[in-house]
Amino acid sequence: MGQPPTTLRDIAKSLGTSIGTVHRALHDNPGVSPETKARVLQMARSLGYRPNLAARYLSSRKTLRISVNTLQGATSFWDEVRTGIREEAASILLENVEIEFRTCPRLGEGEEAALEAAIREKVDGIIIFPSRPETLRAAIKRASRARIPVVCVATDAANSGRLGIVAVDTLASGSIAADLMGRFLNGRQGSVAITLFEMAVTEHAEKYAAFESTLTAFYPNLKLLKPIEDHDVEKEAYRKCRKLFEEHPDLAGIYVTTEASIPVLQAARDANLLDKLTVITTDLFPDLVPHIRSGAVVATIYQRPRAQGQMALRMLHEFLAEGARRSHQVSLAPHLVMRGNLDFFLRRQSEELERERVPTVREAMQDLAEDLA
Repeated sequence: MGQPPTTLRDIAKSLGTSIGTVHRALHDNPGVSPETKARVLQMARSLGYRPNLAARYLSSRKTLRISVNTLQGATSFWDEVRTGIREEAASILLENVEIEFRTCPRLGEGEEAALEAAIREKVDGIIIFPSRPETLRAAIKRASRARIPVVCVATDAANSGRLGIVAVDTLASGSIAADLMGRFLNGRQGSVAITLFEMAVTEHAEKYAAFESTLTAFYPNLKLLKPIEDHDVEKEAYRKCRKLFEEHPDLAGIYVTTEASIPVLQAARDANLLDKLTVITTDLFPDLVPHIRSGAVVATIYQRPRAQGQMALRMLHEFLAEGARRSHQVSLAPHLVMRGNLDFFLRRQSEELERERVPTVREAMQDLAEDLA
């Protein structure tokens, strides 16, 4: 496989300047000094830049319409994904980017209709969370034939003709959770449980497979029970976990792969088992923080939702505006958050958010002033 084509972003990054400046220099627009123009042209030549679809979009200053089909969610995960998409859209200065959010209330409800609506309205691109890929595969193929690229986020719809997938590394997540579980239990014998949405969801099936294989290989003293499918419904998660705890009072640990960790913790507390369980959860949201501080949750595996949103839109935009085909699959390394690094992690997140917001606004104002000069 050959090298992916060089993009405006590559040139800008190499020079430490904005994409807007690179674009103006390459198109001989006013507002760029001769020295800067010479540097941009030299870097473009050295990197082998060849404009292709960019000319059509950038010359017309087309407004790109992107449909974002995601889930409402029970925690802040999907809010963070959408925030990442908005931030990435705000950083794109060469076109107007209109984001049309089509948000499904629950997993599997309305996602097919949302995808059909986006295709019917002939949007320029689609970001989708395909919770039930088997029901969406035909529509995604139809979108591809209509030249509407589709990027999956969080979970994949393989063999659908989609442009790409951005997700956390699910195999790494499951393996890390299993290794942590075994180490915290420190040679104890007993049963371990795992909750997931359902095995039909690629993301959760992969986490389960990695968790199971790591336990089997390194901690044969631990027996993995049949997975609990809670469909990300809090009442269902609570009810099924109460039944689990009643049937297995000697349960040693539980790995929660979904957003529904709070009802699992509540069920353990009501069964007087919380202080006896090793609990590993997924993601980080305000209601979970005190449980990590108290030690009720020994670790949570953060899936970096804001980065997932940013990179999904970046992949889509680079294809639409520049014809770039980066990697069809971006796997983000998960972040492991524990009591010891919780405050550092939260503080770093806050600082990164502030650092990213300020330059984006400043750069936008600077480029707008140059455009009007």
